[in-house]
Amino acid sequence: MDSQFTIVIADDHPLFRGALYQAVHMAVSDAQLLEADSIDSLAHLLKDHPEVDLLLLDLKMPGANGFEGLVHLRGQYPDLPIVVVSASEEASVVQQVLRLGALGFIPKSSSMKQLVTALNAVIAGDTWLPEGVSLRPESEDESSLTSKLASLTPQQYKVLVMLRDGSLNKQIAWELNVSEATIKAHITAIFRKLDVKNRTQAVIALQQLDIKDN
Repeated sequence: MDSQFTIVIADDHPLFRGALYQAVHMAVSDAQLLEADSIDSLAHLLKDHPEVDLLLLDLKMPGANGFEGLVHLRGQYPDLPIVVVSASEEASVVQQVLRLGALGFIPKSSSMKQLVTALNAVIAGDTWLPEGVSLRPESEDESSLTSKLASLTPQQYKVLVMLRDGSLNKQIAWELNVSEATIKAHITAIFRKLDVKNRTQAVIALQQLDIKDN
């Protein structure tokens, strides 16, 4: 494998990042490995390293908020191969991950041998799924929502997430170091792109991508 092959491990658990690090080196001994522990740190890393060949993404690290982080990343980096590595192993989660554009899903409960097998498959260009899971077609409503959310700019996505968290315009403006007028403009653009009329509808749209804990 070309030594320029670059893989990003995005997970907030150091021990699991270490396990993935080991598995990747067993699959691609000379790959360049980069690590991120949140969506924010991942965004900075991808900006500084546009040559990334594969992203291994945890669904529940800080800022990811279930499927939201995956949708945002697919919108901003449509050509970046993404494989989700998650402890949320329900068939419905795996199916949604694939419908949202991931190349594969690797359960965190996988053994080291399974991790290496999955990584080898993905690196070879194949889609990898846990045994017994098949892909259910995406409905028109799901496809429409995914496309709309993926159309948001990084700043608009941040504003939408902060709206979901209950922040006021003034708080968002302070946090992002911009004027309230700028935030209002972002919110207007968000409403237009999501085809909604108010904050509540926008937040509901985003919440549809959450992963519910059992």
